[in-house]
Amino acid sequence: MSWEIDAIHSHVSFSVRHMMVSTVRGRFNVLRGQLHIDESDPANSWVEAEVDVISVNTQNEQRDAHLRTSDFFEADKYPTITFKSTKVQHIEDQDYKVTGDLTMHGVTKSITFNAEYHGQSNIIGPRAGLTAKTKINRKDFGMEFGLVAEASQVAVSDTVTIDIDLELAPKAVEAEANAAAQ
Repeated sequence: MSWEIDAIHSHVSFSVRHMMVSTVRGRFNVLRGQLHIDESDPANSWVEAEVDVISVNTQNEQRDAHLRTSDFFEADKYPTITFKSTKVQHIEDQDYKVTGDLTMHGVTKSITFNAEYHGQSNIIGPRAGLTAKTKINRKDFGMEFGLVAEASQVAVSDTVTIDIDLELAPKAVEAEANAAAQ
């Protein structure tokens, strides 16, 4: 079945160590995408999603403005971050590996998310859900900013953790076809 991301009930967040002693967390407030979930043959499943870089939100306007500059996301030049899957692999139970191309800051790299598919519900109409997590090196995507603090410690870690929680609704075309069939 084909699904669209319900952005109101979904969340794309990231976390990164700051000054090597604390963690800064942020999210992207604008996201969209579609998925095809084939429960009988997960290899036929796929996902395409994107976030608007300008919507980055770390609960600090000054930091958010800095993240939009050429030190990090360079939002004027690269307004979206995209992910397009190339492989979905069922591991066991509800656990999957979703590999695909992440494009950020003009650089595309293959990454793998550890995902958990939560199945479907029909309480208020068809819904599906999943969570996914991965770690990336921001420097692999050309984000080289990193002030060096005392004792040669970097102010911002290279490793960024990405956490995704998605609630999915049927694609509009399928929802209309299902309604017409009833």
